[in-house]
Amino acid sequence: MKSFYLIVFACFLSSYAHSQTKDSLAIEKEIGAKIQIETYDINTNLPIVSNALQIIKTLKTTEKSLKKDWIAEHWNTKVFNPYKKVKKQYPLQIKFDDSTYASPIPRKKVVTSRYGWRNRRAHNGIDIDLITGDKVMSMFDGVVRYVNRHSGHGKTVVVRHFNGLETVYAHLSRQSVKVNDTVKKGQVIGRGGTTGNARGSHLHLEIRFQGIPIHPEYLFDFSDENNLVRNDEIWVTKRWTAAYRHNSKRKSKVELCTTEEEAIASKANEKKIYTVRRGDTLSRISNKYNVSIATLCKDNALRRTSTLRIGQKIIVNQ
Repeated sequence: MKSFYLIVFACFLSSYAHSQTKDSLAIEKEIGAKIQIETYDINTNLPIVSNALQIIKTLKTTEKSLKKDWIAEHWNTKVFNPYKKVKKQYPLQIKFDDSTYASPIPRKKVVTSRYGWRNRRAHNGIDIDLITGDKVMSMFDGVVRYVNRHSGHGKTVVVRHFNGLETVYAHLSRQSVKVNDTVKKGQVIGRGGTTGNARGSHLHLEIRFQGIPIHPEYLFDFSDENNLVRNDEIWVTKRWTAAYRHNSKRKSKVELCTTEEEAIASKANEKKIYTVRRGDTLSRISNKYNVSIATLCKDNALRRTSTLRIGQKIIVNQ
């Protein structure tokens, strides 16, 4: 009988201890919540928490809240470039969540004209061959910012993506979306055509960041059907945002900068751009910069007998 009472007493103690532990946990949880809400670090302004899991959740929430809302920034559906008055700071940092892009056309990509200097003016994108009526698709998820006719581009659609990039699709025969539409990667946004100043049907594709036209082939590989984004983080120097530094008839050699340090270091190795003046010849430029005429011709797709024009941009690779 004595052992029976001992067992009953032990069960009572266990039950009581369990209830006390449960109550104390509840109190601790309540106090912890109060601390999380009311106590902040004076340096970081982040809530101070004692629970490791809660710390991780807090950091993730903070990171998400600090992520820039590129869609809302300078949102204007009436103008092609809403960033004209915005001061630009180089190098530009661009991040990608996707390792691939959706091909803007449903057939094999054939680039007929590249980003670069063409017919005495800047060609700020690449031309991709297509047949009038072919589907044209958005390269990434985004929101349609501009749907209109734009100068020599003809019928144009501009999609702003969630990393700040804008993709421009020009010479369309039909626009299948309207401004403020949310579009998915690979979604049809129009049909290819020849509107605007187009010689033959093709897609004129531009990649812009804060209104700055970036060499598309610096960011993306158009040479095969893998549709690769070159890196999840890319730093862009002025070399890749100035068409006159490139030849539209030739594929530029891509030397990717994946860190800010690489981008800053690459500035020292950038080619010099010389503007032709009255009386200049290849021989005179060659002597001035100690560069062979053969190198000047190769870098600028010129012949030794080529006549230089005043104002023409010449790449000088010293």
